[in-house]
Amino acid sequence: MRPLGRTSKGRQHIDNKERRQVTFTKRRGGLFKKASELALLAGASIAVVVFSETNLAYAFGDPSVDAVLLSYGPVPGEDAEPAPVHSGGLGKDVDLEMLRQAVGETRAEVAAEKARMRGITAKILQAKAEGRFWWDVDVGEVGEAELPEFARALKELRAKLDGHANGRPPRQQQ
Repeated sequence: MRPLGRTSKGRQHIDNKERRQVTFTKRRGGLFKKASELALLAGASIAVVVFSETNLAYAFGDPSVDAVLLSYGPVPGEDAEPAPVHSGGLGKDVDLEMLRQAVGETRAEVAAEKARMRGITAKILQAKAEGRFWWDVDVGEVGEAELPEFARALKELRAKLDGHANGRPPRQQQ
């Protein structure tokens, strides 16, 4: 809450050229971050292109600016030489193929992690089907990557049992 008598300057034009450039750079980074979050959370295809005062183009796209634009048909004037595109945060020329490869690698890692979690779920369901509890699973069957999750789940179970035995609500694990 603001003290009485004070008003905010609000969003105003910045006259100082250096401050304006710094603000542009920070706001551009924030804009690209929000666009990335929207693409990740909503599964949206996003293309954002921002031009600086000096007419440099800065672009962000998920999966890529080209892919988003081409999904709407051919881009007019494709014969023309494109303006140099700079990365969102570094101000260096972007190697789009390198970025596409990095996105592909990240998606592969996510797919591998989902498969690993499905494997853990399958082991738990198998233990239940055999009339065992998930904590009865042979630790030798649990993969090295699954052990930290297994240990966390055992600690949570212990805390719940302790709370139940002492007549108090179970503690929430952080």
